[in-house]
Amino acid sequence: MANDTCNMNGTLAGKVAVVTGASRGIGEAICYRLAMEGARVVPSARTAQPSDHIFDGTINETADRILECGGDAFAVQCNLASSEDRENLIRETQEHYGPVDILVSNAAITYFIPVLEFPGKRYDLMFEVQVKAPFHLVQMVLPSMIERSSGHIVNISSGAAFHPEADAPGGHGGTIYGMCKAALERFTTGLAQEQYNNNVSINVISPGLVATPGVVHHHLINESNKARVQAVEYIAESVYQLTISDISMSGRIDHAAAFLEELKIEPSETLKDFPQTA
Repeated sequence: MANDTCNMNGTLAGKVAVVTGASRGIGEAICYRLAMEGARVVPSARTAQPSDHIFDGTINETADRILECGGDAFAVQCNLASSEDRENLIRETQEHYGPVDILVSNAAITYFIPVLEFPGKRYDLMFEVQVKAPFHLVQMVLPSMIERSSGHIVNISSGAAFHPEADAPGGHGGTIYGMCKAALERFTTGLAQEQYNNNVSINVISPGLVATPGVVHHHLINESNKARVQAVEYIAESVYQLTISDISMSGRIDHAAAFLEELKIEPSETLKDFPQTA
């Protein structure tokens, strides 16, 4: 990748962006897309070193790639299941860069287990990472956004939040995952209503079927749906477009491809060369 890919005088010049779940896949691509436009990016996840996870990709590698192309990035390891880690993430960001302008909650931990068999500890962990963590992070970054009358919060959801038909085929143990994402979406729209007059924009982007390492690991792509696999740049581009939108676009729950079609925008040509970890 050319060293001049990241334009530090771009549309996000000087903005500070925190992205969770940023060691690989969707979060990694979001970090790079924001950095391309000059944002100072804080990739965050549990995986700082290759030995930290069975999948390829680390937050340090995400940050290094941004630095190599002329951008600005500072990785912070964070286990979102820990309130202390969440507090440290925001504290380190503020000490290194200053107040957060953009918060993207992308991280997820998922177990596909039917309700009757679902362990309580795993239920608590999923809710902590996918619902409580975004809530807690918002509580920490929102006061500064309100004070400055400026800020963008984007939560990454899933089609799993849709209500399934009772007699529909499938039902592969995704009920708790869908519940968490539905809660995240309702939190987003309620918060958007609360903060509309403070000029803080809060939205949801819901990916299509993306071949992330987790999706591949759980065998969620098969012959019947592989034609619907969506490239990761659609999600990254959608998040970027929301970070440059005005308050009139707050409170939306959008699927990435349809959102870009509405805006008549194609994903960044540069990001189309972005190597997907999957």
